[in-house]
Amino acid sequence: MEKDFLFGKTLAELQETVLGLGLPKFTAKQLADWLYKKDITEFDQMTNLSKKARALLEEKFVVGLSAPVKETVSKDGTKKYLFSSGENRFVEAAYIPDKDRATLCLSCQTGCKMGCKFCNTGLQGFAGNLNVNQILNQIKSLPEKDNLTNLVFMGMGEPMDNLQNIMKALEILTSDYGFAMSPHRITLSTVGIMPALKEFLDKTDVHLAVSVHNPFAKERAEIMPIEKAQPLERALMEIEKHDFRHQRRFSAEYIMIQGFNDTPTHARKLAEILKNIPSRVNLIRYHEHPGSDFKSSSEIRIREFQEILNSKNIITTIRASRGEDIFAACGLLSTKEMKK
Repeated sequence: MEKDFLFGKTLAELQETVLGLGLPKFTAKQLADWLYKKDITEFDQMTNLSKKARALLEEKFVVGLSAPVKETVSKDGTKKYLFSSGENRFVEAAYIPDKDRATLCLSCQTGCKMGCKFCNTGLQGFAGNLNVNQILNQIKSLPEKDNLTNLVFMGMGEPMDNLQNIMKALEILTSDYGFAMSPHRITLSTVGIMPALKEFLDKTDVHLAVSVHNPFAKERAEIMPIEKAQPLERALMEIEKHDFRHQRRFSAEYIMIQGFNDTPTHARKLAEILKNIPSRVNLIRYHEHPGSDFKSSSEIRIREFQEILNSKNIITTIRASRGEDIFAACGLLSTKEMKK
């Protein structure tokens, strides 16, 4: 019989596990400490557990950590790691060092259902949600895990389409029994799916980023089919109800596509739809790839777009392109590996 993973279980789930084995309830806290605060891969390394406890755990469970199957390194220091998520399926995690900051871009699904036309992940189709073990393994099995300062759920997949596992992962990441990270070191990016977005906003204090990419509903629907069923307007109305004036941050992600969404009219409309939300806008150069007809906007056009938003008192940054030589944009490397 295939053994279950312990890594990725919440404290409540660990308590249920140990009680089911006839072990004391406090064993769960000991397990959490070993799983999330120490570097172990075997139960024999859990030296403060009795031999009986370790034998019972060994019989039915494994720790459940797995190393990346491939690593690519960019000339700018960015690293892309591939993790297996099933037969001929992979998910990506991008490690991005920058001065005194080191960010890991995490995936939450194998493939994606959203079908955004600018995203290579969507071309893979949807193969399944990552479970909590697979999500957190991208962190725990990262060679540079001790250097991490920030996490962003901006990799493969749509977090709001895998909310149950995302919420458990966030609990483990931010709880004292787990990784004990500040929620303000974590950002989650979404296309804006309700009612999952409401639950996320109500129950966490994690930063939010929304993939806008076009402020006009009809045009947004041309590149983001989700707009028809889940209009951006509905998501923004919910976001307005929450406090983004203090420590929590809201960002609008905006890929600059030549001749499609980069005019002054688009910039002014974007400022208009964000006027009631304390926002910052991240302008992103489009990463061109084979099979796509899209081109990135010119540097001049991107700067003009930024100036218009800044004049409307919206903090606007132009995100530096990282790791283009190693296919660091979402889905490019895993798609290439699948085709092999």
